Amino acid sequence: MTDPSIGSLRVNGATLHYEVRGQGPFLLLIPGGTGGAASFDGIIDDMAAEYTVATYDPRGMSRSPLDDPEAEQRVAEHADDAFRILELLSPDTPARVFGASSGAIAALHLLTVHPERVERLVAHEPPVVEVLPDSSEHRALIARVQETFRTQGLMPAMAAFAAGLTKDGATTEPQAEIKLPPQAAARAEQTMAGLPYFIGRIVPGFMSYTPDVHRLETLSDRLVLAGGQDSRGELPYRPAAFLAEHLGSELLHFPGGHTGMTTHPTEFGESLRNALRA
Repeated sequence: MTDPSIGSLRVNGATLHYEVRGQGPFLLLIPGGTGGAASFDGIIDDMAAEYTVATYDPRGMSRSPLDDPEAEQRVAEHADDAFRILELLSPDTPARVFGASSGAIAALHLLTVHPERVERLVAHEPPVVEVLPDSSEHRALIARVQETFRTQGLMPAMAAFAAGLTKDGATTEPQAEIKLPPQAAARAEQTMAGLPYFIGRIVPGFMSYTPDVHRLETLSDRLVLAGGQDSRGELPYRPAAFLAEHLGSELLHFPGGHTGMTTHPTEFGESLRNALRA
């Protein structure tokens, strides 16, 4: 992997760790889940061959500590962090942006409040469940997960959350084992360490967020919504499909499922480059 230039940025309530690689038009990658900047390891070199690529650990994750470890997490604040990164690293020109999962939620908010900073946004499965007709069911899921976390602990809460993400809430059949790339396997410890923060504060803070759909309608020419080829019908996929239909745009399908960037990095990176060029 290409060695990055590494820096830190003070923002309101946190210090962000960021990394920059490559040359060319500026591209900001906003991670979801608990992986931080490292979640892009499988695609970063290919992207840096065409772009100046910035990645960072969102506040509270990995190398981006919070001033107050118990602080409530809000989408608007995470989106402002992305804006501050753009102001620092690409002050003169709008940027291409890619967001995955909860990172895609922050990216949608970034687009609505700072459209002048975003040339093109590719949002992969942002779980903005409040746009769905059955949003009340998903509010109940989030509340159930939080209560389970409080009373039974992390792993039962994760099990309840995972069950709620599957198609129709069903238990999935066992799948053939996917052999992860070595870099992805090495991130497992970091992912586990970030789960309490993710399930306790990112999930309730982000999945209760309602995007400004009317604002997105006016910006739809620079928004690309994407879903996983293998996650059709699952909860994180459905808001992307709903928004694409509402906005009258095509929903792009990327290889794999919600975590296709990890399970199919080469193919995923190629799909992302094509989406950014279109």
